[in-house]
Amino acid sequence: MGTRLKVLSVFKALHRTRMAVFKDDNTALTAAKLKINEEFRKNKNETSEESISKMIKMGSDVEAVLRQSVIQAEHVGENTLLLRPREDLLLENVPYCDQPRKKIY
Repeated sequence: MGTRLKVLSVFKALHRTRMAVFKDDNTALTAAKLKINEEFRKNKNETSEESISKMIKMGSDVEAVLRQSVIQAEHVGENTLLLRPREDLLLENVPYCDQPRKKIY
């Protein structure tokens, strides 16, 4: 894949992730959009393959962190937050077991 296509792919992935992570939060959606666009515009004249590769890696890492780590929360009371985790963040909860299981051979 050409460098230009990789950059465009990371740009689109960041915006798709932004839309999913900050769904229904117009302030965060706008701020993330402006930041993504600003960073890509700031580096649009970069010609060094090494620098471009580092920035592509950074963009991919940021996208992964957003996708895997960010949870929306909303103030619903003085000291209360309502968490809105996305479906892809919810993992099956496996209960702890004090007794080791016997292996069946």
